Amino acid sequence: MSKKNKNVQKPTKQFLFQKKNYIFLFIGLAFIVLGFILMSGGGSDDPNVFNPDIYNFRRIRLAPTLVLIGLGIQVYAILLNPNKNRK
Repeated sequence: MSKKNKNVQKPTKQFLFQKKNYIFLFIGLAFIVLGFILMSGGGSDDPNVFNPDIYNFRRIRLAPTLVLIGLGIQVYAILLNPNKNRK
């Protein structure tokens, strides 16, 4: 007969991310959503009339920059280790 060890502990389930990771994930998501909102619009009601607002600073520079910053924050949030001990 084999003896069973009754003191075997089951592994505890832990979340992959901590609260700090989720905060950064939502901040990055907010940047991305804001960038896409700022990028929208600028069309013309009449297809025969050109609307130069499609090439303004907000749609060409600001919105894509916000989307890229948001993606960078997302990568940082995934790689962040909140359990790292600081010395």
